[in-house]
Amino acid sequence: MYRVTYIPGDGIGPEVVAAAIQVVNATGVEIEWEEAPGGQVAIPEHGSPVPAVTLESIRRNRVALKGPLTNVVGKGFPSPNMTLRKELDLYANLRLAKLYPGVRSRFEQVDLVAIRESMEDTFQGVEQKVGEDAAVALKFITRRGAERASRFAFEYARQEGRKKVTVLHKANILKLTDGLFLRTAQQVAQDYPEVEFEERMVDNMCMQLVLKPEQYDVLLMPNVYGDLVMDLAAALAGGLGMGPGGNFGDGVAVFESVHGSVPKYAGLDKVNPGAMILTGALMLRHLGEVDAANRIESAVAAVVRDGIHVTYDLGGRAGTREMAEAIVVRV
Repeated sequence: MYRVTYIPGDGIGPEVVAAAIQVVNATGVEIEWEEAPGGQVAIPEHGSPVPAVTLESIRRNRVALKGPLTNVVGKGFPSPNMTLRKELDLYANLRLAKLYPGVRSRFEQVDLVAIRESMEDTFQGVEQKVGEDAAVALKFITRRGAERASRFAFEYARQEGRKKVTVLHKANILKLTDGLFLRTAQQVAQDYPEVEFEERMVDNMCMQLVLKPEQYDVLLMPNVYGDLVMDLAAALAGGLGMGPGGNFGDGVAVFESVHGSVPKYAGLDKVNPGAMILTGALMLRHLGEVDAANRIESAVAAVVRDGIHVTYDLGGRAGTREMAEAIVVRV
């Protein structure tokens, strides 16, 4: 029996999280789900989009399945996703971009793993005005941060049978910050001789991914580059609707789909639950329930390939619940 925190979140979050839980339960893996509040819906009662009770629940259970949390731009509280990462020291963000037959894409083969350091870089949000007409943002890269993210990437590659890790950087210009990240990744790579290692400048990598994504495997990068390249990788695989992800620290993991909360579709039973369902499979894999995870992934692939019980973005007319139920039947 596993005990897992789940955060329905806001916007479309409650719908897709419910779908994911339904599918995970269908595998027969025994999970006791502990609900915790989060997002804009948590503010009236708890005074924060990331309440203390939610952090306590995740620290206690060590694993969480999180729905999207709306981040109000330009006002209100700091990003709830960043707050979770900081409070729980979730230093590695993992996203998968895999093209499933039946998903519309310009490519025939995409199977990428994108891993970014998720605590540092300009995402620290340390800025200051320089007079009235200029501003400065500080870019933080530490050896510890780069080493933790790099080791996570190589360990993931080893465990999942991945063959190559490519580190992305701009060390030709940012010789101190990106240079430190690159040198640290190179040092960590020496401990994993069975995994091929290469480095690419991030601008060139964006072009290479669009031209020949099949030549790449695991991508490792600092925080800000990751935020951009991860969405590019998702687009190659047909969009955000099928993208699972997770945030990892030492002994704690919070799993989330790559898409946002899309408030305009909240409660309409319209959105694709595939990303969150695959996120549930990623969570099961983390728990060691590999067979159950494989069954979910196979069921999702079969439903999407058939193209009947799928949502509008996949060319079908099904709603969120209908697609989830079709996947449950396959599981």
